[in-house]
Amino acid sequence: MFAFLLIVQTLIAVALIGVILMQRSEGGGLGVGGSSSGFMTARGAADFLTRSTSVLGGLFIVLSIVMAAIAGATRTPTKVDTSLANVATPLEHTQQQQQQPTPNPATSPQQNQQAPAVPLAQ
Repeated sequence: MFAFLLIVQTLIAVALIGVILMQRSEGGGLGVGGSSSGFMTARGAADFLTRSTSVLGGLFIVLSIVMAAIAGATRTPTKVDTSLANVATPLEHTQQQQQQPTPNPATSPQQNQQAPAVPLAQ
């Protein structure tokens, strides 16, 4: 349903762009001039383009609102994976951490006494 409405909205948008580009800035519409006895006079073309712009614009707005409502209603809430939340740490891992001796700062050599890791340029 949503994909169909999206396609319809795209077609309406393309038609709306075409109708707007056909209008003249002075209101002549389609650039049609000539006799008043013809099928479509300049005024009739301008009225048609103005009406079709209004209708297409209204349809575009209504479709946008409907699609936003559908997208909001069909949205699934985000799920957090809680499968690892209550898993305890392995016993061997905690015992190894407890058995490691902590270094004594008095017996370990000072960092200033060690050779530099990168030789200094001369």
